[in-house]
Amino acid sequence: MASPHEDDARQYVFRTAKENDVKFIRLWFTDILGNLKGFAITDAELEGALQYGMAFDGSTVAGFARFDENDMVAMPDPMTFSILPWRPRQNAVARMFCDVLRPDGTSFEGDPRFVLKQALERASNLGYTFQVGPEMENFYFKSATGPPEPIDVGGYFDLTSSLDGASDLRRDTVLSLEEMGIPVEYSHHEVAGGQHEIDLRHTDALTMADTVMTYRQVVKEVAQARGVYATFMPKPLEGENGSGMHVHMSLSKGEDNAFYDPDDANKLSDTAKQFIAGLLRHSPEIACVCNQWVNSYKRLMPGFEAPSYVSWATVNRSDLVRVPSYRSGREASVRIEYRQPDPACNPYLAFAAILTAGLKGVEDGYEPVPPAESDVTKMTAGEREALGIVSLPGSLYEALLLAEQSEVLRLALGEHTYQSLLQNKRIEWDDYRAAVTDFELNRYFQFL
Repeated sequence: MASPHEDDARQYVFRTAKENDVKFIRLWFTDILGNLKGFAITDAELEGALQYGMAFDGSTVAGFARFDENDMVAMPDPMTFSILPWRPRQNAVARMFCDVLRPDGTSFEGDPRFVLKQALERASNLGYTFQVGPEMENFYFKSATGPPEPIDVGGYFDLTSSLDGASDLRRDTVLSLEEMGIPVEYSHHEVAGGQHEIDLRHTDALTMADTVMTYRQVVKEVAQARGVYATFMPKPLEGENGSGMHVHMSLSKGEDNAFYDPDDANKLSDTAKQFIAGLLRHSPEIACVCNQWVNSYKRLMPGFEAPSYVSWATVNRSDLVRVPSYRSGREASVRIEYRQPDPACNPYLAFAAILTAGLKGVEDGYEPVPPAESDVTKMTAGEREALGIVSLPGSLYEALLLAEQSEVLRLALGEHTYQSLLQNKRIEWDDYRAAVTDFELNRYFQFL
């Protein structure tokens, strides 16, 4: 039986759909890799879908069903109902995110949304809620084919229209997001030509994971409407900065920020320091979730403002974890910035892994790690070793070796998703190893 809260949400969906001439509703969910999947129903099917869900063939979705358990049910979450602003107003189109269920109504353990819900429930049992606010970076190119050609030659925070040809793209994207009820904090040009960033206002992790999936779709739709191509590929250009998804995060206990301590020099509580220690210890083994593609590791190189070593600091923007400056009177703003993930990850799995790694430090009382006093990328290997600073994985293969030994990642993802992801990533690595690249042809072909 539906709760009064769920009934209110459903009535809101029916009313809003009728008032806005919604004819089609897209039911969205994600596969294990974070690809947006779904199908559309008409308004005539809406009531039944909200009550019973809609059946679909799960065997066609990466990481979902085995051959003998094809039937799945997409159960729409009425709290995620939103009209798509890039579709026509007449016979409008809306979307809802779905939880994926088995035919008997139980949750499917391979659904990334369920994986995150489980991680959030474990945090809730400890008295915490998890708030996140990601900085989303992407590139705009003139075309999806041929050598990638950025649409502008702007740099960090550039405003000159001749340099920043994507200002209108960012503007239209922000307006579309806000029309869907997604608040935005900042938008600006990033370091590389054609690279841009929009920062999303922090909220609970489940809502934010849905938002990240929506954001990526909005960016691509707006770009396509203007005749350009948007990509969240972590490192599309050699010799330029890659795109990250820096995640600002905090834990709350009731109305209080569990990361805040007024007596600490950095205003960080013991909980925050233990959470940081958990992230530092377990970041290498959760890399295959935060950085899930072969290309992801081309970004995690020294010299491009991306983390390559496991360290934290308050100022250096190349460290894995950064603590933004405290603003007097803004206790709620005390947070940490985790800089490992890239925007091509599955946000549900990434947030689940990040939370589980951090909470491991809190639950087990990890000893706080001192912040890096200088740029770790400029230290010698001996200096880093003396400080206990290790490297992040240098390839997807290295990340998989660490993931295969990780009880933290196994807990974060659950056995089904953990095994499915590793299997999928092993296949990707084998495909990459078998490929003959332009680098090899250019370097070896004419003289070997």
